[in-house]
Amino acid sequence: MADKRDYYEVLGVSKNAGDDEIKKAYRKLAKQYHPDINKAPDAAEKFKEINEAYEVLSDSEKRQNYDQFGFAGVDGQGFSQGFGGAGFDDLGDIFSSFFGSGFGSARSSRRQTGPRRGDDKYMRMNVSFMDACFGKTETINLSVDETCTYCGGSGAASSSDIENCPTCHGSGTVISQQRTPFGVFQSQGVCPDCHGTGKKIKKVCPHCGGQGYNRKRVSVDVKIPAGISTGQQLRVSGKGERGENGGPNGDLFIEVVVLDHEQFVRSGKDILLEIPVSAVDATLGVSLDIPTIHGDVTMKIPAGTQDGARLRLKGKGVADLRGGRQGDQICTVRIKVDTKLSSKEKELYRELQKLQSRSGKESAWDKFRNMFS
Repeated sequence: MADKRDYYEVLGVSKNAGDDEIKKAYRKLAKQYHPDINKAPDAAEKFKEINEAYEVLSDSEKRQNYDQFGFAGVDGQGFSQGFGGAGFDDLGDIFSSFFGSGFGSARSSRRQTGPRRGDDKYMRMNVSFMDACFGKTETINLSVDETCTYCGGSGAASSSDIENCPTCHGSGTVISQQRTPFGVFQSQGVCPDCHGTGKKIKKVCPHCGGQGYNRKRVSVDVKIPAGISTGQQLRVSGKGERGENGGPNGDLFIEVVVLDHEQFVRSGKDILLEIPVSAVDATLGVSLDIPTIHGDVTMKIPAGTQDGARLRLKGKGVADLRGGRQGDQICTVRIKVDTKLSSKEKELYRELQKLQSRSGKESAWDKFRNMFS
């Protein structure tokens, strides 16, 4: 045993590696060194070494013995020519990537030949800002494969026109063999003549041409719930790709993209809005009619309000998608200085400037300058 490499070294993992890490390393190396893929002279030997290491390290009892006693703790336990603990499912997954989907257990073949649900479809939908806030029902047009109502999806003109497939004798599967360096492997795959249905049709349905379905243009009402956000999805049942062998259609998933508003900005359930306030109103205080997504709301601007102040209008935000408390509207004050003044306004401002100078009160500029003294 002196020429054997440490099993952890063979798989390239640490001695503290978990089961998932060991399995991942094994699968990667088994694919890399499989002799039917890797034509290097030592590929078969490395493949055997990899599987032997995995057989031990994937078994908790064998791994414990190996950790305690080394190779002596696992000698004589019957490695099976390099496959061992890999398990048929592991090898089926790996070999299917080499030999095609036909390789694998009978269980996986039966899964393929039975009714199969269709794949899901995905699309995007632009939703206006206000529709996302309050919800809406939108009608969309789709092309969908629907089961033929005349033949019920069988594709035959009548039930007497359906017979067992002569190739697979109604099983939907055929047996094939693959020769590898480790022997002959028998695999069960989908029948190529009936595509797994086990049936052959003598006379096809005249309404669907034997397809078992018809392509239709349908209108679907999609309910957009109030409070939906960009990136969230809506599910429309049964409007995806068609199923196979009598399986149901998949679903349609619609990803929502909420369009921007010219003034309002959304942050979660809250609505953000910048409001302009004159210097006089900010100084003396004022009540203003503030726009919200729910309509105008009167809000008091307190005397002495500073630029950047955030004032809250409770309950004037967006509905909670899950039924919780409704959001608020946050108004950020932006103080605007008039650039065009009448002669009377200029006169009043000059008088105010003189009053502030005579009062001896420290101005904002004085406070700023004193910071550098």
